[in-house]
Amino acid sequence: MSDEGVSNGGRFEGRTILVVDDDPDILASTALALTAEGAEVLEAEDGNTAVSIFLASNPDGVVLDMMLPRRSGFLVLEKIREEQPETPVVMVTANQGRRHHAYAENLGVSAYLVKPVPMIRLIETLDGLFED
Repeated sequence: MSDEGVSNGGRFEGRTILVVDDDPDILASTALALTAEGAEVLEAEDGNTAVSIFLASNPDGVVLDMMLPRRSGFLVLEKIREEQPETPVVMVTANQGRRHHAYAENLGVSAYLVKPVPMIRLIETLDGLFED
């Protein structure tokens, strides 16, 4: 019997996570880390693509950059909350401003992390949101 397609498990086993970032290196490293934890990862490099993928696939969670081409992370978050208010969304941003953080919270972000974010912190934050 082949081991192909047999999962090794992981904290995100059976979950689909949408990762949205316009930096290809961050997108790839985040996707790799989440895949290693058992997630099926969907990727988007801009806000409009993120919304399209979200609406088509209804992922279990989202890792969302704030500064994106074509539609900001705030507008993506707003659309996600209109469609699926309970989906965990972790916003990851280089912006340390309190106003942006407060605005994201007003829109219903589940967690707000400032870059650079250690991958283990991102994974633990997302995992904690799934446990709630």
